[in-house]
Amino acid sequence: MTRLQSIKGMKDILPAGAAIWQHAEYAARRVLEAYGYREIRLPLLEKTEVFARSIGTQTDIVGKEMYTFTDRDGDSISLRPEGTAGCVRAGIQHGLFHKQQQRLYYFGPMFRHERPQRGRHRQFHQIGAEAVGWEGPDIDAELIALVARIWRELNLDEIVLEINSLGDLEARNKYREKLVEFLSTRASQLDKDSQHRLRTNPLRILDSKDEKTRNALADAPSILDSLDSKSRDHFESLQQHLRAFGIPFRVNPRLVRGLDYYSLTVFEWTSDRLGAQGTVCAGGRYDGLVEQLGGKPVPAVGFALGIERLVELVSNAVKGPENPDAYMVTLGSAARRAGMVLGEELRDAGLRVVCHCGEGSIKNQLKRADKSGAHVAVILGDDELASGNCIVKPLRGENKQVTVQQPDVLAAVSAFVGTSNSETDKETNR
Repeated sequence: MTRLQSIKGMKDILPAGAAIWQHAEYAARRVLEAYGYREIRLPLLEKTEVFARSIGTQTDIVGKEMYTFTDRDGDSISLRPEGTAGCVRAGIQHGLFHKQQQRLYYFGPMFRHERPQRGRHRQFHQIGAEAVGWEGPDIDAELIALVARIWRELNLDEIVLEINSLGDLEARNKYREKLVEFLSTRASQLDKDSQHRLRTNPLRILDSKDEKTRNALADAPSILDSLDSKSRDHFESLQQHLRAFGIPFRVNPRLVRGLDYYSLTVFEWTSDRLGAQGTVCAGGRYDGLVEQLGGKPVPAVGFALGIERLVELVSNAVKGPENPDAYMVTLGSAARRAGMVLGEELRDAGLRVVCHCGEGSIKNQLKRADKSGAHVAVILGDDELASGNCIVKPLRGENKQVTVQQPDVLAAVSAFVGTSNSETDKETNR
């Protein structure tokens, strides 16, 4: 029989890794809520039209990468490749943007049929934030400051911020014409993907990692030279806000985003510790998207943070899952029932307890207790049950086991757990 494996590009997250994910997600959630963002939970599936109308039919995501199928009702359905379009669709559907301003965030998996590589999977996870209803650069700057605070919460100090402005739609179209004119005379120097993008999505060529293409772009016109005065003022004000926050940044005129809905501010946070896929967080302003999806015109800005890449950056600083405080060893059916009740009482007090389930000799149960990493074993047999006692046996350090009355088990376990943690701290600091 064929051995079943996970689908290519869709990875399992095992318990040791999940602990790091929880650490990173909790830090991000704490920061988002400190800035007034509220969680919205969105479906994994949307009508394909949601992404075709927002991201753009000529983008690689819609044209090549989405998981799309026809359902039993004959509708074209897609697994979400990103979160902004679905969030905007939900806001319009439920009236969240009608004469209101919203700070929203979401967590969850996204799907793109890309070539799997380090930092890029076909099922990947994002933390997203969307601020809807503000048009000034102050909200752009606050959103960037929010991300900077997440880095501080996670003790990450090697992530670099790059910013750019795409201007409004008119400025962007004007620059698009200039770029196409410039690159048309150099088409033979471009890689195949860029040659295709020259006809469909030329701004994406600026983001090419191909060395020949980058050389061809050396003297390309800058989008900043095509900005109108209002867009230029917006970008200058953003930079002033960032300087006031004390956030270092670099203006990168080649920075574009691969989605059609972006305008004005775009930004990326990158790390050289992640190889070719160095972008950890990216976002920008998308003032026309709400109207594009059927709502009234509302300005908006947001970001998406890749959890896999974030986890890779913090993994060296975070320990794996915490070990149990106690492992309940029981002998006999009556003792097993009493031991499970005692385990509940210890959990009520905040301890982490694993109860042995099923049969097993005391020797085998103690082996399992040791393997679990528990600090102590609490041993309860029929004799102890009759006398009202329990044996508390330390599994770490040099302390000796003690016999205590059952009401005193919590105090005894807590004392041993505290001692064991102190010994661990000493070893760590040596």
